[in-house]
Amino acid sequence: MRKAIILAVICSTAFGVLCRGYKNNVARACDKLGCGHYGARRVGGRSHGGVDVKCSDGSAVYAPFDGKLVGRIRPYGNKNKIDDGFKLIGNGLCVMLFYIKPDKYTGNVKKGQRIGTMLPMQTVYPGITSHIHVQMCDRSNPTRYL
Repeated sequence: MRKAIILAVICSTAFGVLCRGYKNNVARACDKLGCGHYGARRVGGRSHGGVDVKCSDGSAVYAPFDGKLVGRIRPYGNKNKIDDGFKLIGNGLCVMLFYIKPDKYTGNVKKGQRIGTMLPMQTVYPGITSHIHVQMCDRSNPTRYL
């Protein structure tokens, strides 16, 4: 019985597909600019605080779960062409999604609802696998939800 309850909780919080053109959320593998998995090493020895989910530049992006958009986030703070994203809270989760031009920065959304457009990552990082950066607000590993 306990296993069934745990499985039900995990299934109810699984993220929906984030990017148009994919049937599942596909993590970015390693490319010439690094790796997309949680904890991957970055320049200066820091570790990657999220998971990069493949998404082609210009693709529609969808809400991973029912929730509320609670504001804009600029991951770089330099206003380059991909310096945009937002925070989404719902289902007991808080997630930040980067490299997306949101349709709106606040308000309620439903799982699978279009919430924005993938920004032109190739103009900033030519040759990288274009992706949405998915990061839990508490910096925990989001892999199990994907």
